[in-house]
Order: sequence, then structure tokens, then C-alpha cells
Amino acid sequence: MDAREEFRQGLEYLATVTTLLQRIRVDHPTEGHYEAAELQWFWSIPRSTDTLDQLFWFDDAGEPVAAAILADFGNKTSALYTAPVMIPMVMNSATDEFRTHILERGLAHAAAHGIESVELEVDQADELTRSTLLARGFEVQGEGLTLCALVADQRPEITPLAEGYRLLSRSETASDLPHHMADERRPDVEERLRQTSLYRPDLDLVVLDAHNNTAGYVLFWYDPVTTMGVVEPVRTEDEHQKRGIARHLLTTGITRLVTAGATIIDVGYEPENPASGPLYRSLGFKPQLTTDMISGPTT
Repeated sequence: MDAREEFRQGLEYLATVTTLLQRIRVDHPTEGHYEAAELQWFWSIPRSTDTLDQLFWFDDAGEPVAAAILADFGNKTSALYTAPVMIPMVMNSATDEFRTHILERGLAHAAAHGIESVELEVDQADELTRSTLLARGFEVQGEGLTLCALVADQRPEITPLAEGYRLLSRSETASDLPHHMADERRPDVEERLRQTSLYRPDLDLVVLDAHNNTAGYVLFWYDPVTTMGVVEPVRTEDEHQKRGIARHLLTTGITRLVTAGATIIDVGYEPENPASGPLYRSLGFKPQLTTDMISGPTT
């Protein structure tokens, strides 16, 4: 594949990687394990890589065809990632030679910016990426995520919400309450979410208790280009567990996604989490693939 390298950073990077992931998904509805919404969710937290030159490849028409994205999770905002992450992505028509080039060039780019080691989340069925990395001295650190999908016509019924709670969207709370995800890790979460192209306040759902304290929340993403829905993130506060709050948020949000036009809805969970998998499967989500976390040196 003939393609030229170019760099993007900041919001220009975010727009370009969104376009690339949308093109990959439109080209093949099941290829790859990242959606554009997931990279937009990453933007909700300031990272050192926000100002990094991100590596892309473009075709003769100026459309992105591949990338090797670096995301710094060194601020411990994720239990899954413990080192800078490299995310290679490429159009489905790419040759194995070009796919390997993206990996190797991405690692060299990371090394040139002083990143000595990286992690990659790799589909367990992706033998090319696995063999290329293992040959370079990378090691499998364990399972990453199990990715599940729900088709629109199999969506569950909305379950009732326990007495004393109420569900609202950010469209309804923005005028009088701080954003329910704002904390020391995400002090400007609302501002950064509104910088993304796919964020919708009406799909940003929160359950409040009788004192307006946050009991749980789920952020739903709808991509009108791909008609994919994404669930990211999901949280129920500890003191409100086991009251059906997450189930009500999920069933309500899934219905809203389908109403918006979503044909397939994706969610991921860590296999070691004892609660997430059974909950999602009980709602009709079916596992599609499992990833491994593979880490190693950039040189």
C-alpha cells in the first residue's frame, strides 16, 4: 500500500483518528477492536501524549489509512494499562507487509520520544501482530478485555429503578450540578468531552439519590457514520451497589442508542471482574473476542 507519513497532534489528531476508525468500521463491520468513541473517551483525561506528534499514514486522496497512536496511561487512570500504550490501526485491505511496517515504525517513533517500553492490546486471534511482537522480545502479560456486542433488535426491556433514586441526563443536570465524573483525575471532564465530535449530553446518564449524590453513571456513545453504539464508562458507587442501578442505566441507555439509530452496541470488560461479564451477558451482549496485553521494549 502506497501511503505517506504525516503527524497530527491535539484536537487535530483526535479528528483524524476518529475519521480513520470510522473508515475501518464502515469498510468492515467487525474488523478491529477499537471504535472511534473509545479514543474520544481517552480524551476526557489530560495526558502527556495530548501534544505528542501522532503518526498517521494517508493515501493519495488525503484520507487516513493507518496510524500508530501512543497514549500515556502513566497517571494510573486505568487499572488495565500500566505503561504507555501503542494502538496500531489500519484499513482492512492492507498487506501483512504494511501492517508489520506500522508496528515497527510505531515502536521506533515511540523510542524517538523517549518511551522505552509500551503495551499493546492485541486480539488473541491476531497472529501477525502477536508473532511480530513476540519476536521482538515482547511478553504476554495476561488477558486484556472481553469485547461483547448486542444487536439492536435484541435489546432488553428497561428495568425499574429502585425507590429513592432518579435518572437524568447531563442535558438535564448541566445548569445546576457539576458533572458527575469530575474529580481530581478528570477536573475538566465536561469541557474535554464537549471537544469531541461524538459526545452527546442526552446520552450521558446519571442516577442520583434523594440528596443529589451520584449513585451511578454510564456514558453512551453513538456514531452516526458507523451506526455503532459504545458503552464507556460504567460505574456504580460502592454504597449503592446491588440495587439494580447499573442495570437500569444500561437498559435505558441501550434503548436511547437504538432510538438514535445504533444497529450494534459494543461494551468491553475485564475477564477478572466478577460482576461485569454476567451483567452484560444477562442483557443480551454476546462475547466477540478477547484481547491480551502484550508489553515490551521499543528498541
